[in-house]
Amino acid sequence: MTDLPPALRQRLAERLPAPLELVARTDDDGGRTTKLAWAAEGGARVETVVMAYAERTTVCVSSQAGCAMGCPFCATGQAGFQRHLSTGEIVEQVVRARRLVAGPGTHPNILFMGMGEPLANLDATWAAVERFHATLGISARAITVSTVGMVPGIRRLAAEDLPVNLAVSLHAADDGLRDRLVPPNRRYPIAELTEACRRWVEAHGRRLTFEWALMAGVNDRPADVVRLAGLARPLGAHVNLIPLNPTPGSAARPPAPADVRAFRDRLRHAGVNATIRHNRGTAIAAACGQLAGAAPGPGGSGEG
Repeated sequence: MTDLPPALRQRLAERLPAPLELVARTDDDGGRTTKLAWAAEGGARVETVVMAYAERTTVCVSSQAGCAMGCPFCATGQAGFQRHLSTGEIVEQVVRARRLVAGPGTHPNILFMGMGEPLANLDATWAAVERFHATLGISARAITVSTVGMVPGIRRLAAEDLPVNLAVSLHAADDGLRDRLVPPNRRYPIAELTEACRRWVEAHGRRLTFEWALMAGVNDRPADVVRLAGLARPLGAHVNLIPLNPTPGSAARPPAPADVRAFRDRLRHAGVNATIRHNRGTAIAAACGQLAGAAPGPGGSGEG
């Protein structure tokens, strides 16, 4: 834009959002997990995580700066909500991540599991999905949208043509406990949530995923297995067990590894497909529930 008249440059600058500024890059797992910290327009902080596997690369993108859902065990929820990200800011995370980490020719899997609740910013999230698919050539089957259970958004996903994957952060299978762990449950209780999930499964014929952050003495009891199996089996849902990643503002802790395996085995015995997620990036606060958009520490590095 430097060759344009100053007045025109000024008008364009007022219309176009400022690009994300890379303020820190940290690596873990021998360089296989990278966290990119961005400064967005207005001072908001956003984080993106890139994970390299043997056969694919996954980019975990943020849809909001902060989060308003208030889940007490999640660092993003503890940090509070700053603002929605624009479609351009969501897409830019993937474009820049491919250039910086994954390689420009990579067609990564995209997970809307970074900072924020994607279905609370659904217009921008869905427009980003369409750009990933139409412009970047990423298959809808390689895109996963994660939600704490925003029922209107799930219903809209069921009505959309692109069959993206759906992951629901369930964490509790009874309303009393889920009201405490996932506050939006007070507005969209489990019966309403599972009905919306049923519509989505019927519309797209895809496998639903329930995410379950295992917390010792909270949601890892035999009764939790029974309740969870009762929800997952009728929907044919896969259960992804995530031993809780510690965050500074929460006293909750993960169960012992043997107890995590026992919980998985009980679910399998009850007829539920269940696996344990191997957490990546815990040492750099890049694992599930740890993103908070904090200012970079002394070890951070910029893009240039």
